[in-house]
Amino acid sequence: MMQVQKPRLILENGLRTDGRRPDEMRPIKIELGVLKNADGSAIFEMGNTKVLAAVYGPKEMHPRHLALPDRASLRVRYHMTPFSTDERKNPAPSRREIELSKVIREALESAVLTELFPRTVIDVFMEVLQADAGTRLVSLMAASMALADAGIPMRDLIAGVAVGKADGVIVLDLNEPEDMWGEADMPVAMLPSLGQVALLQLNGNMTPDEFRKGLELVQKGITEIYNLQKEALRKKYAEYKEE
Repeated sequence: MMQVQKPRLILENGLRTDGRRPDEMRPIKIELGVLKNADGSAIFEMGNTKVLAAVYGPKEMHPRHLALPDRASLRVRYHMTPFSTDERKNPAPSRREIELSKVIREALESAVLTELFPRTVIDVFMEVLQADAGTRLVSLMAASMALADAGIPMRDLIAGVAVGKADGVIVLDLNEPEDMWGEADMPVAMLPSLGQVALLQLNGNMTPDEFRKGLELVQKGITEIYNLQKEALRKKYAEYKEE
């Protein structure tokens, strides 16, 4: 079996393979209201990762016996399109997609005021159009923006970014090689104005000091993303005013 050589992730000049500094994020682009048949929709891009999210509801739950008497149910589906990765992905839901649908649902439940819509269901669909590391967080943020676009009351928007360790250096917003070859990967999502963590996972090893430094970097990144999210919402409603 041929041994694959681990590539260098941090170059001699201290920059990463894509030219970013360790504390620098990839470019972000947010578009709202992209699907006319959905109640709310968004496309969220972070570098080469691109996710489309659509929200339908709140609507009556069918079959009715599944309805919750005190709050709305969130039905969340995270799915990667077959063409989103280098090698064609089987379109059938994988175990990873089923798990990430659950992880994203639990994060969204901490933000959506489901108690305002008892006995209903809110459907949230996320399609990963292009995958280049960080799809769970980009999907979660796309879903959060689509829910806001649908006018569904939330405690706050969700903003998130991963931090990791590449060649011993703590780096913000991992790209594909860093995700694959790095020593650690920690996606974190927050409700920024409330200072609450909605999602935190850690794969790999970090010392307590590295963990603290990573969290500081994450908070810096999340503040930037949160401002862009609010700007995207303002821009959409400014367009409505002009019409």
